[in-house]
Amino acid sequence: MSTATQDKSARPGESEPAWDVAKLFPAQGTWSVQEYLDLNGNRLVEFSNGYIEVLTMPTTRHQLMAKLLLLLLTDFVDRPGRGTSLMAPLRVRLWPDKFREPDVVVMLAEHADRIRDEFWEGADLVVEVVSDDDRRRDLETKRFEYGRAGIPEYWIVDPQNGTITVLSLAGTTYAVHGEFARGQRATSVLLPGFSVAVDEVFAVR
Repeated sequence: MSTATQDKSARPGESEPAWDVAKLFPAQGTWSVQEYLDLNGNRLVEFSNGYIEVLTMPTTRHQLMAKLLLLLLTDFVDRPGRGTSLMAPLRVRLWPDKFREPDVVVMLAEHADRIRDEFWEGADLVVEVVSDDDRRRDLETKRFEYGRAGIPEYWIVDPQNGTITVLSLAGTTYAVHGEFARGQRATSVLLPGFSVAVDEVFAVR
């Protein structure tokens, strides 16, 4: 880099954004669903009623836990006539103006028509690894939202507490199927016979 370039980029008093294309984006509160869907990039971005939320980058350990659960679910679910499992980034529409990107999602074969290229219309099972930056989002907000969206099962993987909570839908709210700790196996209501050793999930490094 030349001295001239360095001097130009370091001029005091300049307040222009480093990424000029940001000026082309809609203001918060005015985003349309299509403008949100047209976003391309490698960041997790969720959408709610005209607002976008750019999520923090997950840690390596977070991703390893999500990857392990994806592999276990893939081995159990991804067979002809059973279903499909995928890992974020993947947009899931909960209702017309609400999109989330769960860490892991499962859609059973009987709902395969809800799988689109751009996003999924809901899901049958979602998994979230609780993020330290906003624990309430995974523990409370998404519990309400996924229940409202009619997603039958929600797994909350909490590294801080060393637990996996499995929630099963009862009407439009969740009932606790089980809160599984180290030394136990977390089980599913939706997928009879599927279980996960809690120790194995939290042992990843």
